[in-house]
Amino acid sequence: MKYRRVGQSGLKVSEIGLGSWLTYGTVAEQEAANACIKKAFDLGITFFDTANAYNRGAGEEALGSALKPFSRSSYVLSTKVFFPMGEGPNERGLSRKHIVEQCEASLKRLGVDYIDLYFCHRYDNETPVEETLRALDDLVAQGKILYAGVSEWSAAQITDAVHITEKRNLRSFIANQPIYNMFERYIEEEVLPVSEQVGLGQIVFSPLAQGVLTGKYKPGIEIPKNSRAANNQVNNVITSYLQDDVLQCVQQLENVASELGVTLSQLSLAWVLRHTGVSSALIGASRPEQIEENVQATELNLSQGVLTEIEQILNQVKNFAPLR
Repeated sequence: MKYRRVGQSGLKVSEIGLGSWLTYGTVAEQEAANACIKKAFDLGITFFDTANAYNRGAGEEALGSALKPFSRSSYVLSTKVFFPMGEGPNERGLSRKHIVEQCEASLKRLGVDYIDLYFCHRYDNETPVEETLRALDDLVAQGKILYAGVSEWSAAQITDAVHITEKRNLRSFIANQPIYNMFERYIEEEVLPVSEQVGLGQIVFSPLAQGVLTGKYKPGIEIPKNSRAANNQVNNVITSYLQDDVLQCVQQLENVASELGVTLSQLSLAWVLRHTGVSSALIGASRPEQIEENVQATELNLSQGVLTEIEQILNQVKNFAPLR
């Protein structure tokens, strides 16, 4: 495993991190979570990500339980705040009240004394950015979080927040957590350049496009019954990838991977990690074998010729409209 700094901070994370969205959070899944996290540690993964909104806190509880056997200093733990955690008007968003209350709740669910990296899960149009920044700054001062980050914020929103932290002498964000994979590349235009300029590292999620970039879905063939795509009630986002031109493109990418002697998952992760602005790529895993396969991507260096070939294949996809 290799490790990268998060932006311009001193924090280092494993190039592959383990996320828990749609993966951990029920009693039946706890055994799988324990096995996956043990395997992750064995392979050098030290970065684990979750959120309070994942199964309304159950995701944090499952991750916290699985991490108990390991020394707190041996891993980096991130969680998030923004989405509703109740029916009340103050049980959502990025107000000081919600941030402080949910930080306390997350600490209890995770069973830890501090959170390494605390993300604003989305941008809150109803709360002044300065209120959010001051609340996070106070949490850092209290030692409840060590660093703060944002998720899916635009380049303009990031820039505005940085200007406020500088003007008010507040602690700055160190990371942004956007979606990023071969089909969803919006961050390349503005978010990545701005983030590099102001010192934010990218902790990217869905690098395998909800499993589409594993090659399990084929054009014209019925969706596997036990796959994520078969359960749209839980995960409707994946349906945006299930277009014939996308799946045909995936088949061509599989050929590229085969010629290199690697899996499509490894090729896709190496493609994401090719960018120095990416600090870590978050994978989801329900089986230890999936982690073993994915970590090998950190050893794969893609030549310019391969990158050009991939780009030519990706250019064949027209009118991709992500559901998020």
